Amino acid sequence: MRFVSYLRDGAVRHGRIEGDLIAELGDGDLQKLVESGLSTKDVARSRHQPEEVALLAPLQRPGKLLAAAANYQDHVTETGGEPLDKSRLSPRLFLKPPTSIVGPGAVIPLPGVSHEVDWEAELAVVIGRKARNVSEAEALDHVAGYMASNDVSARSMDYGFERDTDDKAVWFFDWLAGKWCDGFAPLGPWLLSADEAGDPQAIPVRLDVNGVTKQHGSTKDMIFSVAELIAHASRLMTLEPGDVILTGTPSGVGAATGEYLKAGDEMTVDLGPLGTLRNTVA
Repeated sequence: MRFVSYLRDGAVRHGRIEGDLIAELGDGDLQKLVESGLSTKDVARSRHQPEEVALLAPLQRPGKLLAAAANYQDHVTETGGEPLDKSRLSPRLFLKPPTSIVGPGAVIPLPGVSHEVDWEAELAVVIGRKARNVSEAEALDHVAGYMASNDVSARSMDYGFERDTDDKAVWFFDWLAGKWCDGFAPLGPWLLSADEAGDPQAIPVRLDVNGVTKQHGSTKDMIFSVAELIAHASRLMTLEPGDVILTGTPSGVGAATGEYLKAGDEMTVDLGPLGTLRNTVA
């Protein structure tokens, strides 16, 4: 089942897609519905044509928005890195702030602190049940569903004064800060329930910029699977319903060729059954 959050008559509401209509289930985004288990038995209080609403990110302010860095070998090597030995590696997780979240159709402002803003199409996982120290075998039982996402990233930072960029700490924190800008985590257009999504390691990942394909991969090529990412994250912190995990991006990012986003560009993320997520930058 596909679930959506949207703006109607000036208020945030949520519902499910039924054929060509949106069946409205309640006020606010999908958080409460995720907490209750994404029930398909809830009675719709009204139904609306898609053009009557404006879709938003399915989850507006999750408790945690985690993301996995360097989780596809071809992405690691395209930017000059050595292939990673999974047996000697743990997932590389970082946090993005909720202010980075925007929905489908939103305009992403190019930040004043960087002129090298890049795209990263990714599978987003939404936690449905509390998870603490879960095993890999149990991990997917804690998933509510999946979304398309884009881990927009500033590849360099310019604060207006000279810094020691040879310092590894400076490089790392610049890399991290480049993930935090407003609008740098588009999510949507809908949340597809886990039971309908099937195997999360069999989802196509594609991103176009102005109609030209830049990324074309599959979640089967992840270094760490969705289950492994959840299990690892649950050793570090308690995962709660509504938490979101971005799972990494395949090759084809702009940093590999020196091509970056400019005002007016449109990014289109297509994850097959998870829908198409479009955003422009300005």
